[in-house]
Amino acid sequence: MRNLRNIAHGVFRAPAPAPDLTPDGIPALPVSATCWDAARDELIVALGPAPHDPRIELLRVAKHAHHPVPSRLQSTTVASWDVPSPHENGEPDVVRSLYHFCDTQTTCVILAGGDIITVTEPEAFEGVPGEAHVEIVGTISPSIAAARWSPEEELLVIATGDAKVLFMSRSIDLVTEVALSADDLKLSKHVSVGWGKKETQFQGRGAKARALRDPTIPEKVDQGLPSDKDDGRCTISWRPDGAYVAVNFPQDGVRRVVRVYNRDGELDSVSEPVDGLEGALSWGPEGSHIAAIQRRSDRVDVIFFERNGLRHGEFALRAPADAPDALDDVALEWTPHARVLAVVLKDRVQLWSMGNYHWYLKQEILCGPPPETAAQHRRPQIAWHAEKYLLLAAASTDKVLVSEYAFAISGGSTSAPHDHGAVAVVDGSTIKFTPFRTCNPPPPMAMCELDVDAPVIDVAFSVDCSRMAVLHRLGVSLFDLPANGQRLGEPRLVTTAAFGHDRAQEYEQSLLQIAFSGPSEVQVLHRAAEDLELLRHDFAAGSPKEWLRTDASSMATLTTPGSSAVGGLVAQHLSGKLSRVSGGEHAPLEVRFPAFMPWSTVLIHQGALLAFGLSRNGHLYANSRLLAKNCTSFLVTDSHLIFTTSNHLVKFVHLAPEADLDVPLDDPGKDERCRNVERGARLVTAIPAKMSLVLQMPRGNLETIYPRAMVLAGVRRLVEQKDYGAAFLTCRTQRVDMNLLFDHRPEQFLENVGLFLEQIKDPAHIDLFLSTLKDEDVTQTMYRDTKAGNAQPSGPKDSAKPGKTNAICDAVLQKLRAQKKANLQNIITAHVCKRPPALDDGLRVVAELMREDEALAERAVEHICFLADVNQLYDHALGLYNLDLTLLVAQQSQRDPREYLPFIQELHAMPTLRRQFTIDDKLERWEKALDHLKALDSFDDAKKYIVKHQLYHYALGLYRHEEHRLRAITELFAAHLKSNSKFQEAGLAYESLGSFADATDCYLKAGAACWRECLYAAQQQQSPPLTAEQLTEIATSLADALREAKDHAAAAQIHLDYLQSIDTAVGLLCKGYLFDEAMRLAALHRRPDLLESTIDTGLADALAGSTEFLADCKAQLAAQVPRIAELRRKAQEDPLAFYEGENPRGGDGGAAIPDDVSVAASTARMSTSASLFTRYTGKSGTSVGSLSSRATSRNRRREEKKRARGRKGTVYEEEYLVNSVRRLVERVMGTTRAEIRRLVSGLVRRGMQERARAVEELMAQVVEGCRKAVDEVWGPQDQKDGKGEGENGGEDGEGDERRPGGGQGVFYDALAAMKEKQVAPVVEGFERLVLLGKR
Repeated sequence: MRNLRNIAHGVFRAPAPAPDLTPDGIPALPVSATCWDAARDELIVALGPAPHDPRIELLRVAKHAHHPVPSRLQSTTVASWDVPSPHENGEPDVVRSLYHFCDTQTTCVILAGGDIITVTEPEAFEGVPGEAHVEIVGTISPSIAAARWSPEEELLVIATGDAKVLFMSRSIDLVTEVALSADDLKLSKHVSVGWGKKETQFQGRGAKARALRDPTIPEKVDQGLPSDKDDGRCTISWRPDGAYVAVNFPQDGVRRVVRVYNRDGELDSVSEPVDGLEGALSWGPEGSHIAAIQRRSDRVDVIFFERNGLRHGEFALRAPADAPDALDDVALEWTPHARVLAVVLKDRVQLWSMGNYHWYLKQEILCGPPPETAAQHRRPQIAWHAEKYLLLAAASTDKVLVSEYAFAISGGSTSAPHDHGAVAVVDGSTIKFTPFRTCNPPPPMAMCELDVDAPVIDVAFSVDCSRMAVLHRLGVSLFDLPANGQRLGEPRLVTTAAFGHDRAQEYEQSLLQIAFSGPSEVQVLHRAAEDLELLRHDFAAGSPKEWLRTDASSMATLTTPGSSAVGGLVAQHLSGKLSRVSGGEHAPLEVRFPAFMPWSTVLIHQGALLAFGLSRNGHLYANSRLLAKNCTSFLVTDSHLIFTTSNHLVKFVHLAPEADLDVPLDDPGKDERCRNVERGARLVTAIPAKMSLVLQMPRGNLETIYPRAMVLAGVRRLVEQKDYGAAFLTCRTQRVDMNLLFDHRPEQFLENVGLFLEQIKDPAHIDLFLSTLKDEDVTQTMYRDTKAGNAQPSGPKDSAKPGKTNAICDAVLQKLRAQKKANLQNIITAHVCKRPPALDDGLRVVAELMREDEALAERAVEHICFLADVNQLYDHALGLYNLDLTLLVAQQSQRDPREYLPFIQELHAMPTLRRQFTIDDKLERWEKALDHLKALDSFDDAKKYIVKHQLYHYALGLYRHEEHRLRAITELFAAHLKSNSKFQEAGLAYESLGSFADATDCYLKAGAACWRECLYAAQQQQSPPLTAEQLTEIATSLADALREAKDHAAAAQIHLDYLQSIDTAVGLLCKGYLFDEAMRLAALHRRPDLLESTIDTGLADALAGSTEFLADCKAQLAAQVPRIAELRRKAQEDPLAFYEGENPRGGDGGAAIPDDVSVAASTARMSTSASLFTRYTGKSGTSVGSLSSRATSRNRRREEKKRARGRKGTVYEEEYLVNSVRRLVERVMGTTRAEIRRLVSGLVRRGMQERARAVEELMAQVVEGCRKAVDEVWGPQDQKDGKGEGENGGEDGEGDERRPGGGQGVFYDALAAMKEKQVAPVVEGFERLVLLGKR
């Protein structure tokens, strides 16, 4: 589908001899050979020798962009020397080969007379004649018929005039010599088995019976008869990899033969006999085919040989209409890399390319003077650039044409509403036209074929795709593209504007490109005799019919813009500058490219000018900003920039100002803007109206895809236009979640539910929409808007939309209820699709229909049973107490009538309340069943039912106004709570009933937490009443429980109030560091002896315990904080050794060795289980099934124990130590600090100031140690890690999905906990007692 478009053009003319050195009338030296200097991107041209001048002059030709006439190539002389004639008649010698070595700046010239000459240029060569060193490095006798250097420049193959092939090294040393003898033909014993021939294809039973013949015997066997046009020349061609070389040499008296040799000069194969085989030969760039020429009686074919010498395909050349004898002399030359074959004729060069097994004539270049005016015929010579794939130099006797081409799609607009997908394919003088919005024929087929008067040069479409202009040598043919709705019809030729050039001007001047500068105005880039010009013609009625000329000296390409707002065509200059051309006026644009871009397009988006360009090396630019470095093709629609990459992806970029263009990453699994395509696929056209993209594969076949980005953009656009019918059909066809129809514009949808139903119409489609609804905002999850500025973070909380489904179903029901019978199916579906399903409402609709139309009711039951579980429907119908409806639903199920009919008959016989109780009891709706029992006034049955189904809470509310029955239910509830060990609640229940004995027992069993309630209930009136000893026993047991629970204050209060033990109470207060209260009680009860005997002793014990604890805290901090720092340093320096060195077999028993690291020689440790780098992504060398099979609960429990222990040297040590330091700091800052303050106060009050100072100083040291530990453990490093993890991990929200199982999951959790942002414990200062002074 791609055409060859000229993107650079230059002309070099052989310099005329100086009049002071040569006599008048002597012509200039003719151009004899050309080659490229790829390193300097310059052309080496050899002039001469000629009959009047035996000199050979070597020139360098280069294009200078800053020259006043850039298209006129300038030359500098490298060297000049005389060449004697090798012939007796004085005919000049002929240049057989011209090759330039870029590494040594040496040019090798090989002459037919046998001389091999090297011309070496100095490094700082400035074009001064005589500075280059010319040397004859060898002479081959008797003559040289052909010569060719290998692609890697190491071997030279020469065919001599005496039928020999010489293999020579770069230093012109003979490697091997091979004679071309008739014995070589014995190697040609090819046997064809007829693969692919008509005789081997199945044509029906009778066909073989009618025409039986051996398919291995061809209809005509070629004998190798010579062609009457054969000039006897020899041709050499290397395979691109340099492994083989082919030599086309006529074997005297036998036939012309193509021999294939390897690099050692060993004959590999010879070609099979071919009648009319001529001397042209060229090995294809892929190395699989060798092209040659076969002349038949009625045509000339390009035929192909395989390396083994067998024929493999062919195509016929087309004789030019203006030069029927142009095919008398033909040569071939493949491009080094691109699949373009140059066919050199008498006076022109044809460029052919193959797609989908069809050969297209893409360009025809006229070279030299017309044959009828030439004094002596000489076929043009061509040279392809080795690195710039389509840069060609075509040399005639007096000039050299340098043209560069690029494969480009000639297509129409890709912006709605003109996105017809129109594409024109050039094939000689035929245009294969296809609008892909109308049809999609496979190449080389097309919707229609249009013929013009001469081979096509370029094709352009108007901005609105209403016209097509075809540029050819004779003029411009304008075609009208009629549109019938959304389809384009067959183009209609409107007129042809002829250039009026004569025969000589056609050969002298070149037509390059064409573009539309207005609705009916076209402009043609044209190389005149001296410079480039723009030819302008307006096809509008009443406009001048002649061609107007405008200067275009620095222009390189013309482009029809992507939008009419640009106001003309866009011309790109060699420097990358862009200009707007409208009429005869040129105006520079405010944007430009950093360099020349062979492929470009310009449009206006949101009032800003956007120019997109693609360079030869795959760099894609937006104005001067680089977007991608691996682009292979691109298109621009009204909303997207679409491009393919060398990674076989197609990407979509939302159009925006240059700085806001967001290129997606290479992640087709997550981003809708990125999609995988077939290897080597290229963009052909985009049709946003059909949401489709047409791509061409390397073989030439087409593929139409519907990328998710275009589909979603189209659906959103249709929803915004309220075209819900088209949006629904698109979602249904492209398998897009129907929730997008609502979620994109929720308010609009609810306001236009009636319009939605009217456009959908089909009840099955409405059911499909309702059944796919879910309480989730798909615009925040799977279809998140990727356009810059609209993107919002997605998460489970943000995407949840509770009540969405019910709101849509209610809105639909409101519109459908007006015509219930017509919309019955959708009404039932709307009820069933609610969340949770409103089955009762749907069954009520059926119940109403049963009274109106039984046949319709049966259809409704069938539909609702199809949508929901029939067993659930049976239960819901039974729960409506409608036995007729229940029977109707049961008949749609697989239930046995012998089971449900007796049950329904039994229900019919019951009273209403008893029937309802029985139904609710069967459906396990026990609370409703209890209501029916209450209505039946059967309290005994109700009590049994309450106990059976534990309906105490509901029963308390139900009987709250019946005091007697409420007490009975409360007593049952209290017994139930006591039996279930809920003693505190049971005690409250018994206490509310006045049963204090049972309440006391329950409170006592509840433990120390209910000591107040227990003592209160024990002192209330009971039967029998408690004795003093029993009360003392209860108080003693409660006090002991409180002392074990470390509640010393409560225990002391019981000893003081109920046991009258002041000594024990004061001792307990001292144990709880409540020295102030202990002293108060000693003074209150006039017991000063307790100060020394109990309080001072308690102070001493508390001081000793606190001192020991604080010393342990200091030691723990001194040991654990440096160890944490050491572990973190090791993890940062060598994470592999840190995380895997201790436990090489991981948590699941498999060796955890990374795929890219070899750490052991033992095969026992070599495994493919998850490594450090793959363990947390789930992408290890083993399969998912094997990981799951090893992720057992036993391994998980074992790993959890290891994590809890935090043994030294394990990966869990750091987590264990951090948690240990946290617990220490929290304890010191919590209870310990308050206890130390009370201890210091008590010591001072008892005159123990020195002891108070000591413990206070120790506490201050521990607090300072805690502050330093917090700074080191929870310092900036952990805060930074936590923040980064939150930012990166929270963005994709896939942590849970990637979590491994088993023991590795425990390891994963441990690392995730350490990486999370941890809140450091708060360390407050320790205020010292001012009475103790400063130390």
